[in-house]
Amino acid sequence: METWILITVAAAFLQNIRSSMQKHLKGAMGTTGATFVRFGFGMPFALLYLGILWRVAGHDLPVPNGTFFFWSLVGGLAQIAATFLLVHLFSFRNFAVGTAYSRTEPAQAALFGLIFLGEKASLGALVAIAISVVGVMLISVARTTLSAGSLLTSVFSRTAAIGLLSGTFFGLSAVSYRSASLALAPSLPAPDYLMQASFTLGFVILLQTIVMLFWIVAREPDELKRIGVAWRPAFVVGFVGASASFGWFSAMTLQQAAIVKVVAQVEMLFTFASSFFVFREWINRLELTGCLLIVLGVVMLIVL
Repeated sequence: METWILITVAAAFLQNIRSSMQKHLKGAMGTTGATFVRFGFGMPFALLYLGILWRVAGHDLPVPNGTFFFWSLVGGLAQIAATFLLVHLFSFRNFAVGTAYSRTEPAQAALFGLIFLGEKASLGALVAIAISVVGVMLISVARTTLSAGSLLTSVFSRTAAIGLLSGTFFGLSAVSYRSASLALAPSLPAPDYLMQASFTLGFVILLQTIVMLFWIVAREPDELKRIGVAWRPAFVVGFVGASASFGWFSAMTLQQAAIVKVVAQVEMLFTFASSFFVFREWINRLELTGCLLIVLGVVMLIVL
């Protein structure tokens, strides 16, 4: 099995843990604070990984250029916007529909990859992407009264529009991170996906931390107190989140962002496994069908 696949599956597993803990943190702080924890508490670990690769493992430090800074800025801000929009969906009663459309990220990442990087996906890869996206959408609406027809027509609703825009920003951020990481290769003696990914992650997460910290100080200063009180679980979230991000950045340095994001849908399987085996929550027929479609899409990508 290829290295990028193993890295992606591991990152998806870690992200599932991080997401579960972030839900716990929302009881102790607001949405902005819980979102900041992902970046602010993850930053020291991201910089630690970079330092270990450079000073301990002896990897050469890349020299950033204008292309790197441009795509890092685009990716970092796009990810913040995508996360904000996704969290905003919880303000709507039928946010499941919007969430389903935000999961079109792999398809949108494929489009951005074609536009900005000239990366063309094979017909088999496009079919696999479509199958996995449908699977995630089924899971997202499985516990609502929505039908397949209403899911398609609801694309014109405000909620779906926000979800699609969230998926657009997530797709843009994924392609931007790949572009930024690849831009570092010419400054190294030989391509080094670990160092390229670590350096990109370190810069981006530092940028995101600064941007969100300025926002909290200016708009929601009380959140700082809540974050300080819950620093212990936030510390764990930061560690797991930074580890997952390092995996995403590494995988997207080795493979097209859209392809990585399809394999990353296995996170949904980890989520349902946790629900069933840990919390004893039953899975209905639509959810099971969605899981099988995700598996089918991932298997197609690996085999084709």
